[in-house]
Amino acid sequence: MEFLEVGYNPWLVAMSLVIALVAGATGLTLTKDLSKKSVTQRKLAVALASVALGGGIWSMHFLAMLGLQMPILFYYDAAVTLVSALIAILMVALALVLLHFTRRSNRIIVAAGAIVGLGILAMHYVGMAGMQLCQPVYTTLGVFASSVLAVVLCVLAFSVAYQTRSTRNIVIGTLCFGCAVVAVHFLAMAGTNFIALPETDELGPLISNETLALGVILSSFVIFGTFLWVGSTYLIPPQYEPVPAGVAAIPDVGPIDDVQAVKPRPSPDFVSIPCERDGSKVFISAADVAFVRADGHYSQVYTMKDRYFCVWPITKAATKLLPAGYMQVHRSYLVNPSMVATFERTKDKGRLTFSGSNLPPVPVSRSRLKDAQTAFC
Repeated sequence: MEFLEVGYNPWLVAMSLVIALVAGATGLTLTKDLSKKSVTQRKLAVALASVALGGGIWSMHFLAMLGLQMPILFYYDAAVTLVSALIAILMVALALVLLHFTRRSNRIIVAAGAIVGLGILAMHYVGMAGMQLCQPVYTTLGVFASSVLAVVLCVLAFSVAYQTRSTRNIVIGTLCFGCAVVAVHFLAMAGTNFIALPETDELGPLISNETLALGVILSSFVIFGTFLWVGSTYLIPPQYEPVPAGVAAIPDVGPIDDVQAVKPRPSPDFVSIPCERDGSKVFISAADVAFVRADGHYSQVYTMKDRYFCVWPITKAATKLLPAGYMQVHRSYLVNPSMVATFERTKDKGRLTFSGSNLPPVPVSRSRLKDAQTAFC
């Protein structure tokens, strides 16, 4: 058995990495702050994110394959190539449904990352099966190593991006996702050899590299366009928005009449909470806080991993955090909606739970039930 000599176009390899990173940034950004949106909006966002992430996996793979250089002409089976794209999109969709329509926990995050990793693998090997006039020959080590790397890197990407839904974590998660897609592809290719075949054995019509390039260009155009549309939100400064009517229930905030007052609404990323721990003063970003609980004339600040003492009374915390997007679900509790995993109603009360398994649930008072249902159901 004589193997073909293989080389790569370095420019197309570099572009494949860019595509993977842009797709990751687009998909992870589309799914940010979904707890604040309606079920229909969440479904639409998950669908778009699935196409962005799954389409990015497919585009990265075939852009890299366009850079594959061999001494023979080879083609792709159009039907198998289409199936490989559908596999990537559907596997990503399954992972995102688990993350956004079930109670999010560490186990769910790990499962979602593993599903996406397996989706990358399935897409890769199904896409390779569509090659005509040459046949890939795999090594056991190459398949095993790429499988482990796919699952580990995707679990890492989703663990970072979903433990705290901050811009910083989304950027880090994007880097992990892009590296996962590219590393899996080229590690798998490093363990793959090719032999020439005398005839084709296609299921559907054949497509050449030139035709495939058009499909990759089109999908990349859509991904880049969506990225620009989504990414532009990071460039928009804090806007003036109506203050929620619920603010009127907090004594130190002041009444709100029927024509709601207009005040600046800063992002939680730019609000810091002064805290104390072990005798030292620290400042915690409001974006990293799950909820704030009243503690007499002071308050307790809960992140996903730690609890801090804060000198602010709950009323002062409300004046700082409600305009930044927090919700008051109880007279003693302020919550960060982006951290909430589930809302459960029990008769005339309710409770909120968080993705961190060590965090206690937060009660929702009767007067706040309607607002909680609107925000989290």
